[in-house]
Amino acid sequence: MSTPPTSRAPVRRRRFFIFLALLVVTLFFIGVPWELPSSLKDAGLSAFSRANIAHLTKSKESAKIDEIFGLLHMVTEDVERDLSEVEDLDSSQSVDMTVYAGGEKVDWSRVVKNLNKKYPVVVFSKVRQRLSVATTFLLSPITQTYCPYSRRAKKLLETYNIQPPPKVIEVDLRRDSDMVKNILGRLTLHYTFPNVIIRGQSIGGSDDIQALHAQGQLTKVLQRGGAVVGKNGTGK
Repeated sequence: MSTPPTSRAPVRRRRFFIFLALLVVTLFFIGVPWELPSSLKDAGLSAFSRANIAHLTKSKESAKIDEIFGLLHMVTEDVERDLSEVEDLDSSQSVDMTVYAGGEKVDWSRVVKNLNKKYPVVVFSKVRQRLSVATTFLLSPITQTYCPYSRRAKKLLETYNIQPPPKVIEVDLRRDSDMVKNILGRLTLHYTFPNVIIRGQSIGGSDDIQALHAQGQLTKVLQRGGAVVGKNGTGK
């Protein structure tokens, strides 16, 4: 007695349904967006897909650092860099961050963190540019401020006993002073000195910080910027 052939139909049907199920699941994950928690929505992602996954993995690496931090890095470094030595540099246009780093490879996220910790307050100032030879020999140090607006602003900030102390950059003593002035104006929309920068944001010049002082707001502004204020400034 011969054995009847085994039917392959049930096996084929099972394979077909398994394949169909896998196809549906694959299409679901690829084509159907997932709802994100509000924390990720705030980051600008409204749906979860392959593109969103790529965005999440690369967002930290590609986070854009404001150019102002490139300028701050350059002027606060121990090694002086001179933009006037950079060939064909147009200070009216965006400057590549590698220029501010002198061509060196820099971790800009770390640079920003260090700048905000070490120099939360940076004052771009100037001295009187034209001094007679006789006057120059009588003055010490030569970096003493003669611009009345810069002098007034720095004097006010001194009365707040800020820690760490504001980093003062006397722009007109630099060989690339015109370039620094143009870049600073372009980035902050404040084209005169002094220009007080707190964590990469300009709060204006002498009149602006005097107004904040008069309103009793300057301490709060400085503290929000990460500075420790030892005194409520007297302005004198």
